[in-house]
Order: sequence, then structure tokens, then C-alpha cells
Amino acid sequence: MANFSGTWKMKSSENFDELLKALGVNAMLRKVAVAAASKPHVEINQDGEQFYIKTATTVRTTEINFHIGKEFAEETVDGRKCKSLATWESENKIYCEQTLVDGEGPKTFWSRELRGDELILIFGADDVLCTRIYVRE
Repeated sequence: MANFSGTWKMKSSENFDELLKALGVNAMLRKVAVAAASKPHVEINQDGEQFYIKTATTVRTTEINFHIGKEFAEETVDGRKCKSLATWESENKIYCEQTLVDGEGPKTFWSRELRGDELILIFGADDVLCTRIYVRE
């Protein structure tokens, strides 16, 4: 099992604006979100299958605690409440499916995968994917 623990800084980001568009975020909020999320600071603490992930930007900080295979509450990228379930897709990759608590919207998910010294984070909304690559600090 891979060890995701550490502090991570973003090296690259693709399709974040397109992801927000797919989620129905308006142009002005997208502009603010893209600027604010350009240099997120990510802290991950892992103890076996228990995870704590804190993502801090200049505008917003999110924290999630979850155990692989157990449903937990979090928010989608655009701030809607959802129930999530993370599972191991491989020994180096976690896949998390999100289900909105209220309302309708695109099918959303995220995955985190360790590839060498990089952490690959993918957010999905229907068929739109945002890929963010992080390196350990």
C-alpha cells in the first residue's frame, strides 16, 4: 500500500476552468476560483486506510477525514454537499465517487494516485476531467 503522507505543492493543472464550467459555475466565480486555486498547499496524513487531507488556497481551505471503504461527507469542487466513498483502485490509486445530498448535477468523482515522486489528482464531472500534478515539498 502506498504512503500518501506529506506536504504537496502543485506542479501543473489542466482543465480546471473547464471542470468548473461543467459544474455550472459562472464566469466571474470561475475566474476567482482559478486564480485562488493556482497554488494550493496540500497536506496528507495517512494511517493505513485512514486519511486526513487538508487543501489550502488563498480563498478557501477544505479538510476531509475518511476511511477507505466507509462513506463520508464532503463537498464537491464547487461546494455542494455530497456523500463520498473512497476505494483502492490499485495499490497506488484511490478512487472516490461522490453522490450529491440534494439537487441534481453532473456525476462527480476524484482520484489520487502516486506515480514515483508525484501525486496525480483527477477531478471529474461527467466526461470533463481536471488533472493536477503535485510534488512533495
